[in-house]
Amino acid sequence: MVRKEATRLVAALFRASNKGISSSWSVGGTRLKSAMPEPQEAKDEDLHHKDGKVLHPHLLNENVMKTQYAVRGELYLRAEQLRKEGKEIIFTNVGNPHALGAKPLTFPRQVLALCAAPFLLDHPRVEELFPADAIARAKKILSAFKGGVGAYTDSRGNPLVREEVARFIEKRDGVASNPDHIFLTDGASVAVRLCLNAMIRHERDAVLVPIPQYPLYSASIRLYGGTLVGYFLDERRGWALSVEELRRSLKEAREEGKLVRGLVFINPGNPTGQCLSQENLKELIQFAYEERIVLMADEVYQENVYQDERPFVSAKKVMYEMGEPYRSHVELLSFHTVSKGTAGECGLRGGYVEMTNIHPGAIEEVYKCASINLSPNTMGQIALSCLVNPPKPGDSSYEMYTKEKAAELASLRRRAHMVTDGFNSLDGVTCNFTEGAMYSFPQIKLPPKALEAAKAAGKAGDVFYCLKLLESTGISTVPGSGFGQEDGTFHLRTTILPREEVMSSFVEKFEKFHKDFMKQYS
Repeated sequence: MVRKEATRLVAALFRASNKGISSSWSVGGTRLKSAMPEPQEAKDEDLHHKDGKVLHPHLLNENVMKTQYAVRGELYLRAEQLRKEGKEIIFTNVGNPHALGAKPLTFPRQVLALCAAPFLLDHPRVEELFPADAIARAKKILSAFKGGVGAYTDSRGNPLVREEVARFIEKRDGVASNPDHIFLTDGASVAVRLCLNAMIRHERDAVLVPIPQYPLYSASIRLYGGTLVGYFLDERRGWALSVEELRRSLKEAREEGKLVRGLVFINPGNPTGQCLSQENLKELIQFAYEERIVLMADEVYQENVYQDERPFVSAKKVMYEMGEPYRSHVELLSFHTVSKGTAGECGLRGGYVEMTNIHPGAIEEVYKCASINLSPNTMGQIALSCLVNPPKPGDSSYEMYTKEKAAELASLRRRAHMVTDGFNSLDGVTCNFTEGAMYSFPQIKLPPKALEAAKAAGKAGDVFYCLKLLESTGISTVPGSGFGQEDGTFHLRTTILPREEVMSSFVEKFEKFHKDFMKQYS
């Protein structure tokens, strides 16, 4: 009953907002309201402007007003304010590796430099400054990018890069890939929004999303006027995915008149860090086939795996290995990016979606919508080219490239242990091991006095805790209520991205704060 009620609370944001109630997540009995003014009932004479402004908060698109994005929400804004006041802030609220000290991989940046400044290729000492394979790659890319990086490409992305992405998928999965069914985008988030915008027609259209979820999905579904239907991951079993829970959530949504059209899963998980097994993926694919639902495979963390029992396997590979009727009938959207993994190139904004078993007419309609933006950015496309087509054995950059990637992955694995071990050493904190991705999602058991203080401050318990943590230590996290959580539980999300020398300080600061907090409110 608790889980069923919690599911209803997560979905309340979407139901309530369509009845004119302000946008919020409702968690643990506490409603977290938007800081923006609520839409008001407008008089006829005020429908065009108010207080002398056409773009007045009360006259905006209601879906814009009701959209929430916790990763850049109240905690982030407070952290920015403290930073401007001179406080040192550790921004662990977002998976932004370079901002926390990660170094860019050398080969992609060499190729990008040559493509951005092609006159360097004519320099008499270019072969002393750049390796031969970086020079050759830059020349090949520039020959395919007519007009160079300052010119528009095809709205789906440059054909050469789409072909490279297709070959990457074929090598990874052993399955053919059609470059014309691949859309390059300014990061995977844009690809997700492009697909959701095409999928959602009205309020009744719903998308199944794991809870806890990445707020990209709740925000985008709300923005496009659809309904989020949450299905809970099981924290007690390492954030396991359950088909029984999926069926329960689907049944409830259909009984409420919803048309469930999509199913999101994130592998490895964000914010939960779990890695799905092949058996999990088979169950998802069979479920999607039986229920006629489009699978949305968020696989942006496929390189970020920190255990050996469940290596990453793509949904497409499993689907094809299952044979018919799945390989020809399950509609699958697969997402990847240069922002995660060892590249961590968040600012370059490069990503893609591959569409499998999607109707050709629907692909054309998505192409039309992509054309509104004219072209994905070219530097992101080149970064993606380097990701999917890296140096090969025998290339001059191969040894350095593989050494850099291996060192960063090994460091991330150590940091995953440092963070989760640190959390689990504290009274009142439990945390599943971060098997993959870039985050830990510990549960904080808040004492009654802390919850009373939070209520008096007008905050949810986890928001109150995270604000106190920020004010005391400078550690910027995201409250679990921003991702969704079972009623009566409180979590926070932190990245594992601070460098190892900083991570020790992070763990020490967190430990001291938590002990002081619990002592104060026990």
